[in-house]
Amino acid sequence: MTEYGDDSDEDGAAGTRPRRSNQQRSADTRQALIGAARALFAVHGYAATGTPEILARAGVSRGALYHQFTDKAALFQAVLEDAQADIVAAIDRAAHAAPDALHALRAGSRAFVTTATRPDIRQIVLIDGPAVLGWKTWRKVDAAHGLGTLILGLNALADEGRLRPGLSVQALALMLSGALNEAALGLAAADGGVTGPAVTMAIDALIDGIVLPSL
Repeated sequence: MTEYGDDSDEDGAAGTRPRRSNQQRSADTRQALIGAARALFAVHGYAATGTPEILARAGVSRGALYHQFTDKAALFQAVLEDAQADIVAAIDRAAHAAPDALHALRAGSRAFVTTATRPDIRQIVLIDGPAVLGWKTWRKVDAAHGLGTLILGLNALADEGRLRPGLSVQALALMLSGALNEAALGLAAADGGVTGPAVTMAIDALIDGIVLPSL
């Protein structure tokens, strides 16, 4: 197992392989822990994943773990932020191809549901996230990622003069975020009660209710 501060990158025979800096070794160790924990949390959930399993998968020592994170919950928060970054990337890709703010909001909302329905994202972001970190911390992370993109999209809609007068962007973002989270959970349950086309129609209906008709 490797540990922060271990200088094992140099080729002992040839002596030609450059050594990583302490900063690079630390970053590599952190990423190894996040990657290992994310893979395990996605399959087994937070509660059923032990620290020894994470260390074994990452190939690092317990000391290296606690050099990077205060505890398992802190590691989970880093995993949550990593998963949230995947959601934002999917939203950005979908919205970037849209011709205007309205189409971008629709496309981004659909992309969120599609991505959040993935088993790994659903387990980490929607199920374990609030339970492990508590609503206050979970919402703080979400505000910097998924909720943050909704606020940007709604502000763009307002800037184009398409948002109905008097509506609060912050309130709309919170309500749309809650609806999209529930839609993703409903789809992932796969019990036949919620379908992809039905969710798409519901998203469009919600957005239609907050925009002014086109001229």
